[in-house]
Amino acid sequence: MRSLIVPVAATAAVLLAGTPGAHAAADLSQVAEALRADPVYVDPAASDQLSSSDAKALSDKIRDAGKPVFVAVLPADQPERDVFRNLRTETGITGLYAIRSGADFGARADAAVLSGRGVRNLVTAVRGVDDPRAQLNDFVDAALRGTSGAAPASWRDGGAGDGVDTGSLVAVGAVAAAGAAGAYAVLRRRRLRREEERREALRRLRVVVDEDITAYGEELERLDFRPGEPGADDAARADYEKALDAYESAKERMDRATAPEDVRAVTEALADGRFSLARLAARREDRPLPQRRPPCFFDPRHGTAVADTAWTPPGGTVREVPVCAADRTRLAAGRDPVVREVDTADGRRPYWDAGPAYGPWAGGYFGGGLLPGLLAGTLLGSLMAAPSYAADYGSGYGDFGTGYEGGDVSGADFDPGSFGGGFDGGGGFGDGGGGGDFGGGGF
Repeated sequence: MRSLIVPVAATAAVLLAGTPGAHAAADLSQVAEALRADPVYVDPAASDQLSSSDAKALSDKIRDAGKPVFVAVLPADQPERDVFRNLRTETGITGLYAIRSGADFGARADAAVLSGRGVRNLVTAVRGVDDPRAQLNDFVDAALRGTSGAAPASWRDGGAGDGVDTGSLVAVGAVAAAGAAGAYAVLRRRRLRREEERREALRRLRVVVDEDITAYGEELERLDFRPGEPGADDAARADYEKALDAYESAKERMDRATAPEDVRAVTEALADGRFSLARLAARREDRPLPQRRPPCFFDPRHGTAVADTAWTPPGGTVREVPVCAADRTRLAAGRDPVVREVDTADGRRPYWDAGPAYGPWAGGYFGGGLLPGLLAGTLLGSLMAAPSYAADYGSGYGDFGTGYEGGDVSGADFDPGSFGGGFDGGGGFGDGGGGGDFGGGGF
């Protein structure tokens, strides 16, 4: 039944809207809803470009290949401003998006699916093909050979039903409309619940980060460094200034934080500040300058780590973790380290067993590829490795991959800078760069 939603919606629009509205610009929210159910959408006002049978054949080809390729055929008067970004936002699925609007054609893709250069090459290859059917099929054939990722799960239970007459389509259209309304209500409740969960996650993070900032401020006060004190040189003063700047930056960033992923920049600033303090302490004590290292794994408030030490979490496997001098001594003596615990519904727990919200917090302290080894086998490590994690708490920690693969649901939480290709210089078609027209490449 789901495969009938697109043609039924088209039929209903023509019958009910009448001639005056037949050439109105496409509603991208409706286009996105259709694309979540089927890889090909043809607007009623653009049905002369691609017949229903050709659209079905193109859709079947994409479904059979199992790749996240989306095709929309829209009216010639479709407004161009931000159309790709808006369609990608409304659809909420990583993939390669192609749009034919009148005689114009363009495409964009998430970087995880296809590079900007790859998209430009695909568009350039079909630029001179005037026949819509031939152009779209040529584009899709080439795209399916080079696109990464898998088709979204929302396509899986689709399927064609040949031989359905017009009366059946109209009847199914009424059911589809009711079903769409119900689906929208479910999605809206899910979105509201997700937003509430993110707000609660940020609230919990504020408590922990405020403790970190306070501890760092107290460390600055205990330092009692005076730029004019005997022995202070320009290098020492520079380290002290960096430490102060990190403190102010952390406070300002936390004040501006509106989502859990914003916390990563705060803990990055605190890690930078603590390293500057470690350098300043070495200068004042006439010791060799320390190498840049992450904070102590067990509690970043312990300061910059001095060594990597073998540690085995309960029920886990041994791994090397960065530790402060005090925790290194404790572990060497067979004692437990002093672990940072946070409040959970089950009481105080180590941060790595406290839930997904602490991923951005840990990512700021231990980014750059450390997290997989540090968190392997922990609750937080398992959650961060899940495909849905980045949609709620951000990605790109240099740890659990580069974010979404093709076909994953990201909602509106995607980087427009990595959603590109296909237009003069990677912009164009109303997205801020190339003259606002469909283009092909920049070569």
